[in-house]
Amino acid sequence: MIAPNEPRQLVLWDIDHTLLQSRGMGREMYERAIPAAFGQPFRQLADVSGRTELDIIAETLKLHGIEPTDEATSKLVDALIDSYEVGRDEFASRARVLPGAREALTALAAEPTVHQGVLTGNLRAVARIKLVALGLEQFLDLVTSSYGDDHADRAELVAIARERAAQQLDTQFHLDDTVLIGDTPRDVAAALTAGVQVIAVASGRSSVEDLHAAGASKVLADLKDTAGLVQLIKD
Repeated sequence: MIAPNEPRQLVLWDIDHTLLQSRGMGREMYERAIPAAFGQPFRQLADVSGRTELDIIAETLKLHGIEPTDEATSKLVDALIDSYEVGRDEFASRARVLPGAREALTALAAEPTVHQGVLTGNLRAVARIKLVALGLEQFLDLVTSSYGDDHADRAELVAIARERAAQQLDTQFHLDDTVLIGDTPRDVAAALTAGVQVIAVASGRSSVEDLHAAGASKVLADLKDTAGLVQLIKD
C-alpha cells in the first residue's frame, strides 16, 4: 500500500516504436480502410511519426481529395478500427515487442509508487488491440491514459492523461511527477510544452542525437537497461 503522503509518479508510455513495432501493419490498415470507407483506392498515407491519429487522418483524407469533416473523419475512424478488429490475429503474429520493453513494464509495475498508463497517437480501440495482442495491457492502466482520438494535439494529451489519473486514483500528479516515454521529437516537444519530464528512446526512426536536439536531456538507445531506466524515472 502507498502511504497518503508518499509521492507517486505517473509514467505515460508511447506505444509505436517505443513499446512495440507493428512491422508495416499500420500503413496496411489504412490501405484497407480507405476503400472500405469511401469506395476509392488508397493513394498515400500522411507522415505518421509522433502524430495523433486525428492529425494523420485529417491529412490523409486531404491526400485523397476528401474534406476532413467530422463525418468523413468518423467514417475513417470506424473503418480503421474494423480493420484492426478483423486483423487481430494477424497483428499478434506479425508485430513484436521491442527489446527490453516487457522487462521495463514489469519492473515498473513492481514499484509501488509508480502508476503506468499510455499516451499514444493511436485510437483508443486500436491501442487496446495492439497491447492485448502482445500481452502488454496487463502492466498498463488504459483508463488513466490518453489517445489519438482524444485530441489532435499531442501536448494536450498530457493534461488529459493527468486529469484522468487524478480522478481515477484520487491522487494529484504534479508536473515533475509525470514522465512521458517516447521515441520521436514530437514526443519530446509534447512533454516540454506540457511541462512534464521526458525520457526519449531511440528505438524508432529518430537517433539519440535527434532526440537530444529536440530538447530531451534523458535519452536512451533502447530499453534494454531496465535498472537504468527505473533509476532515470526516479531521479
